Amino acid sequence: MTTGTAAPGGTLYVVATPIGNLGDVTLRALEVLKAVPLVAAEDTRITRRLFARYEIATRLVSFHARSGAGRLAELLGHLRDGRDLALVTDAGTPIVSDPGEDLVSAWAAEGGAVVAIPGASAVLAAVASSGIAGARWGFEGFLPRGGRERKERLARIAADDRSTLIFEAPTRLGSTLRDLAAACGGDRRAAVCRELTKLHEQVARGSLAELANRAGTDIPERGEIVIVIAGGADPVGNGNDDVEARLAAARAHVDELVANGTARSEAARRVAVETGLPRRDLYAGAADR
Repeated sequence: MTTGTAAPGGTLYVVATPIGNLGDVTLRALEVLKAVPLVAAEDTRITRRLFARYEIATRLVSFHARSGAGRLAELLGHLRDGRDLALVTDAGTPIVSDPGEDLVSAWAAEGGAVVAIPGASAVLAAVASSGIAGARWGFEGFLPRGGRERKERLARIAADDRSTLIFEAPTRLGSTLRDLAAACGGDRRAAVCRELTKLHEQVARGSLAELANRAGTDIPERGEIVIVIAGGADPVGNGNDDVEARLAAARAHVDELVANGTARSEAARRVAVETGLPRRDLYAGAADR
């Protein structure tokens, strides 16, 4: 706190747990989980496996996306009474595409102490093992299931000159890779990182088109999945010639829409969403030719 006084109530510890291999838990995480009087867990059955491995007897309570306002109020009351609380999810760090944001935000807003206990992360494991992400990358979590929001998110990924990491459910791996190939170009480099740190860990690398064809065969659609997509300025990706060809084709599409009565600004917006190319390049390029 900026006042220099002690934070009110207990401390909320945001504790990272293993993403697969139980040996990846940190010593500090074990110390905190044993010391606090209560642990809020996304799924108590999964957390009990970790507790059994390391002989942790701390009381567990469930706290997940469907817990409701009552459980949130109960946990905040626990902290207000001056008692510490640890927050864990099924795997990795809470808040990263996992429940817990409401609790952390509410307690921080009251001036309460929030302490992160870092550890295993599927995102960072994929950055390290993919060989694609590099120094500049963005994390998009799970993509929307469909509709305009999904198309717009794919377009942003396609246009970003940084690498992008996304989570995906195994049953949607093939369809998402095909959508990414359509938005980014089939030659864009990518990696599918599956079951990281687990017995059947797999990191499959190739173009988006290649990976889409392999999904369901030598890339099983099972387990936890992180997809890494190279940035739009990737020098080993499509190449300048292909980018210019895509831009020319997209501008021609804009002209076609305009000829059929669509306003040029709207036509450029639509084609930008479909192709991932910058709207300003489509609008200006089509108008100036």
